[in-house]
Amino acid sequence: MTEKTLSPDILKTKQHFEILDGLRGVAALAVVTFHFMEMVYSDYSKNFIGHGFLAVDFFFCLSGFVIGYAYNDRIGKMGVFEFFKSRIIRLHPLVILGSILGLITYLFDPFNTHAIQQSAGKIILYFLTSVLLIPYPTMPERYFNLFSFNAPAWSLFWEYVANIFYAFILCKLNKRLLLVLTLIAAVPICLVCYRAGNLMGGWGGENFWDGCVRICFSFMAGLLVYRSNWIIKSRLGFIGIAILLAFAFLMPYSKWNWLTETFVVLFYFPLLVALGAGATLTSAFKRLCVFSGKISYPLYMTHYAFIWMFSNYYNSHKPNTCQLALIIISGLIAMVGFAYLVMVVYDIPVRRYLSNKRKQLS
Repeated sequence: MTEKTLSPDILKTKQHFEILDGLRGVAALAVVTFHFMEMVYSDYSKNFIGHGFLAVDFFFCLSGFVIGYAYNDRIGKMGVFEFFKSRIIRLHPLVILGSILGLITYLFDPFNTHAIQQSAGKIILYFLTSVLLIPYPTMPERYFNLFSFNAPAWSLFWEYVANIFYAFILCKLNKRLLLVLTLIAAVPICLVCYRAGNLMGGWGGENFWDGCVRICFSFMAGLLVYRSNWIIKSRLGFIGIAILLAFAFLMPYSKWNWLTETFVVLFYFPLLVALGAGATLTSAFKRLCVFSGKISYPLYMTHYAFIWMFSNYYNSHKPNTCQLALIIISGLIAMVGFAYLVMVVYDIPVRRYLSNKRKQLS
């Protein structure tokens, strides 16, 4: 790898689509709210944000668009290995921290009334597989999540897989072949949603391959939107598109659930990405979008340790509706604050340190 290949211009992060950053934050808040509510209502038809899990499919679609924008014109110059290093520096520090938080709350949850069921050796093994993103869905008290100490890491596992396929295959495809593969990938989405009644799978051992189905279509769809320049100019602005995105998470359950979720993933989310990329952002919302985008990933990767604590509290204390509303609203605010602290104190400094070391070694 020559010094020219690793020039600052090649490694420099491109300017962001700020409305898309803002939408990422909206989706992250939807996921956290959904995880709160699913601990209370196992019947998602009673959950006001019962489709909040579809935020992950929006993340996947958004990721395909952003990866294409950020790397399509420079991955050939920087090389596959440097691309992987860029992605690991960006993503993995919070994978590690999320696992540490999950371990701490598993061992020291003040609301857990049951004895720890795992041996020290098993706990170490669960932690290592979580840190290294090796699926190991064998912990029953974590409902056989792929990653026992940080459940949302399942989507990061598939994100890494998508990045590998992008680096070796997808970045080299012409638009026509990419379109064909995207259309083919839409078929399993329909089949999985019809079979299961929803697109919630991917997080556990029994539904492992559903995660592959979800990211295959959505990542390629986002990449196709970028590669085809399907950017829709509009005056909707951040608030307008954020409301449209929220509709996907708030839509009610029905007997046609398998069809509505399929429509949202196959058509609605790519449309929102195209609208978000082309919408005009007013100065009044610029700082909000920037903050929302920055906080989204730390929030997503740190919240679930506290969701387990909330679940144990809810099951042991049975708060009433008013108390529950207060706890969830306060919890959301506290988690955003904690995510900001993590971003400032840990994530940004660690990524800066690793990036500087990378430049020194190049």
